[in-house]
Amino acid sequence: MEGMTSEPVVPEVRDAGRFSGLHATDTDPSTAPLPQKNLSALGKVADQEWAPAILFLILDVLSWAVIYGVIVYVRHDESFSGPFEFAAVELVQLAVIVQALFIIGGYSHRTDMLGLAYTAEHILAMITSLGVSALILYSAATFDHSMKPGRGSVLASFILFTPVSLLYRRALRIRMTATSAGRAFLVLGSGKPAADFYRTYRASPNNQRLEFVDLEGKNAGQRIAGPGSPVIEGNLSDKLDLFSKRYSGIILTENIDRIRPELLDRLIRAQFHWARVYTLESFYEAHWRQVPVHSVDPFWPIQAGFQLSRTSPYHYAKRIFDIMAAAIGLLIALPVMAPIALTILITSGRPIIFRQRRVGRDEVVFTVYKFRTMRDGDGALTGEIYTRENDPRILPFGRWLRKLRLDELPQLWNVLTGELSLIGPRAEWVECANRYREKIPYYHFRHLVKPGITGWAQVNYPYGESEGDAIEKLTYDLYYIRHYSLKLDAMIVLKTIYTMLFGGGR
Repeated sequence: MEGMTSEPVVPEVRDAGRFSGLHATDTDPSTAPLPQKNLSALGKVADQEWAPAILFLILDVLSWAVIYGVIVYVRHDESFSGPFEFAAVELVQLAVIVQALFIIGGYSHRTDMLGLAYTAEHILAMITSLGVSALILYSAATFDHSMKPGRGSVLASFILFTPVSLLYRRALRIRMTATSAGRAFLVLGSGKPAADFYRTYRASPNNQRLEFVDLEGKNAGQRIAGPGSPVIEGNLSDKLDLFSKRYSGIILTENIDRIRPELLDRLIRAQFHWARVYTLESFYEAHWRQVPVHSVDPFWPIQAGFQLSRTSPYHYAKRIFDIMAAAIGLLIALPVMAPIALTILITSGRPIIFRQRRVGRDEVVFTVYKFRTMRDGDGALTGEIYTRENDPRILPFGRWLRKLRLDELPQLWNVLTGELSLIGPRAEWVECANRYREKIPYYHFRHLVKPGITGWAQVNYPYGESEGDAIEKLTYDLYYIRHYSLKLDAMIVLKTIYTMLFGGGR
């Protein structure tokens, strides 16, 4: 089906052995004292979650200062009138670099910096930084020529800094992964939520062990999710006493009202003293940037932490940016759109533009426009609402358009008219939205914000073809709604460019 958007991924199944636990007996954890860490001041700093970010920042500042300074010296760049102007230019470039790396997760200890995806995003971030810093510096130079750096020095510095900053990030990531592998997450609970969490965790990139504890000891000795899964334990008090040496955090899979007040008090004190205590929702958001559907209730949109207020300054700034970007994009894309339209007309006839009714913000229905890429565009003749891999309905030229996302260029008109944004949850076909609304609880929450051409779910979850995949995509859409911000939109833009360059469409 043209434009169908439920997009799945079959997760890689990791070795179950890294999650295994040990048999133990049950003891009462209610009143035991907090464990104390016997660490030096430096050790306490190194043990914090933000320590890698500080280290990366220090290395970035030192590396950029050395690289840019040496290149300017070697090239005898005489554009500056003094050390103040040199320092000001260097600080501007460094500020742009830090912001770009922050957006792609370059300072997060949870970011996987060893894969091709991060490498590509890092390079794209540096290219963007080069463009933005050049725009700032050379615009300023029109007013003060003493602030104009040599173009060759700037370009050479970015070219050299990119692999260097990637190299020490990979090296430190390998070291952090090896260090964290010796620790586990302590999971409190042994019911269905804990078993579901184990299956999700096992399919994720996380490589730390999980140890499960039954708060009441009734299920101790059983497997959390069948053969090969960890054994449920019961010695919670002993584990909390040894927490600082064995565990990275505590994950609560039980409802708060099922936890005894004494244990809850101890967990609260632990959170403030020596441990990160997660609910399932906070773990999903912190580690996977999703919101689990099972944590959503009718009051979810009015909880604290949402940034999607209709009256927020960013809401209006984003609309202004959408109008400007769509108008400029249409002008730039016209030389590309004309031959695309002609090729479609010659190879498969009319219609050139595919039209479909989609659900927008506040469930308002509108017509979306795309270049036609299929023989049976809307699936009405076959009853098929999903686009399958190697779908025979996709035209040869249409397959190429989908790979490069060029079929979506006419949607810039929808952006210009205000029906779409450049960034937001994917606008679903009316037929699909009606089906999902009936079968997926709180699916309508994704319509709280304006849909977009690209979005958080699209760049994180490959194409899918089932209602289960729609649920998985919803977890990303809910995360976007909750964390609606300039930073998240900028991250989506960089990931979208990566997807377009490496052709991930269907």
